[in-house]
Amino acid sequence: MPVTVGHMARTLTERAHAAVEVVHENPIRFWDHVFFFLGTVACGWLAFLLVHQLLTEGWRHLWAFFPFWAIVTYLLLPRLHRLLTRVYVPNYFIGRSRTREGLLGDPVNLGVRGSEAQIHAAMLRAGWHRADEMNLESSRRMIVSTLLRRSYPDAPVSPLFLFGRRQQFTYQQEVEGNPAKRHHVRFWPCPTGWRLPGGKKVDWLAAGTYDRAVGLSHFTLQITHRIDAEIDAERDHILATLTDPDAGNRDIAVKHLRNFSTGYHHRNGGGDAIRTDGDLPIVDLRATPGPKGAVTEQIERDDAEAHQRRAIPLTVAFGMLLMVLRVVTGVLGLAWLVGLAPERVDELGIVIPLMQVGVSPEAVYLALRSVLMAYLLAYLVLAGFLYRRANWARMATLMLGAIGVLTYAVLWIVGAPEAALASQLLGTAVEILVLLALSGETARVFTRGQSAEGAVH
Repeated sequence: MPVTVGHMARTLTERAHAAVEVVHENPIRFWDHVFFFLGTVACGWLAFLLVHQLLTEGWRHLWAFFPFWAIVTYLLLPRLHRLLTRVYVPNYFIGRSRTREGLLGDPVNLGVRGSEAQIHAAMLRAGWHRADEMNLESSRRMIVSTLLRRSYPDAPVSPLFLFGRRQQFTYQQEVEGNPAKRHHVRFWPCPTGWRLPGGKKVDWLAAGTYDRAVGLSHFTLQITHRIDAEIDAERDHILATLTDPDAGNRDIAVKHLRNFSTGYHHRNGGGDAIRTDGDLPIVDLRATPGPKGAVTEQIERDDAEAHQRRAIPLTVAFGMLLMVLRVVTGVLGLAWLVGLAPERVDELGIVIPLMQVGVSPEAVYLALRSVLMAYLLAYLVLAGFLYRRANWARMATLMLGAIGVLTYAVLWIVGAPEAALASQLLGTAVEILVLLALSGETARVFTRGQSAEGAVH
C-alpha cells in the first residue's frame, strides 16, 4: 500500500511539473484559457443579474428577457458546450465535422482528388457560387435577404471544423431566389500525408447538405439554418451537377467507397436529423480542364473578395466595436461620478478601506475620477493597437476587462448604492462581451499575424 501511495504522489507531482512546463512554453495560451474561463463565469453571472431583475422588478423590466436570451444562447451555452465537448467528443477523424462549440456537425460525404484551382473551376462550371465570408456586412445582407426573400446567391455559411480547421471555402446553389433554401458544400484540405481509414488517399474532404428553412438550434437556441435529413440526396445532387455533360468537366472520375462508415441516423450540431448509408464518393478532378476565360476571372474576383473580408475576423471586429461602446458607457458612469458630491463618496463601499486609513474624501474622489478617465483612454488606445494586430494590446484589453468586471462584482457584493450599480451595469456587460470576443482562438490567431482559417473559436 505505501508503494502505491508513493507512486500516486510521484504521478501527481509529474503532472504538476508538466502543467508548469506548458505554462512556461506558452504563457499567452495559458492566460487565454484563464480569461476564457473568467468570461464564461462572468457571462453566467450577468445572465443571473438580468433574470433576477426581471423576476424581482416585474413587468417594468420585461425588456431584460431579450438580452438574457441573447447572452444565454449566443454566449453562455456555446461556451459551456465548448468546455464539455473537449471531454466527450473525439478529437480524431470520425467522418464528422464539428461546430464552433465543439458539437458534432454535418457528416463528411465527399472526397476529392485535385488542386484547389481545379475544384473552383469544376464547381463554377457546374453552376455553383462561392459563398461570401462571414462578416458584419454579409451577415446583414443575409438577414435582410432572408426576411424579404431576396436573392443572395453568395450568402455566407456558418463555419464548421475538420482537422481543427474551418472550411477553406464553401459553394452553394440558391433555390427559387430564397437564401433560406439552398444547396451547399464545404471543403477542407487534408493534412499532408494523411489518408482515409483504410489507406485511401484524398486531397480534400467535403460535407454537402441542403438548407430547407431557418429556425432555432436545438442545442444552443440560436437562429440557424435547418438542414434536410436526407444528406445522401444532397451528395448525389452535387455529383450530378459535377458530372453533367453540359458542365464541361471532361475526364472527371468518381469512385465510390461503399460502406465507408456504417449507415446511421443521428443529429448534427443544430439538432437536425441526418440519415446516411455511409458511402463516400471520391471525385477525381486531376484530369479535368483547368480554369480558363470567364471562370478564371470569377475565381480571381472571389479570391480578392475573400482576402479582403478575411482581413479582420468577425469576432475581432465585434470586440473592437464593443471597446468603443465601453468608452461610451464609461462616459455615462463618469458623468454620474462627477454629479456625486465629494463628501458622499463613502457611499461607494469599495473605497471605505481607503478612508479608514485617513485618506480624505476629496482625494478619493479625485483619484476615482482620474482612474476612470485613464481607464477609458486606455481602451481607446488599445483598440487602435488591436486593429494593427498587436497581441500585447489584446492581452492588456483582457486584463482591463477582467479588472472592470471584478471591480463591479466587489461593488455588488459590498452593497454599493443602486445608482452606482445601475450606472456601471451596461459598461460591465460590455466588458464581459469584450472578454468573450477577445479570449477566443480567432482573436489570438489574428493578433499573432496568422491566418484565422484554422481557428476553432
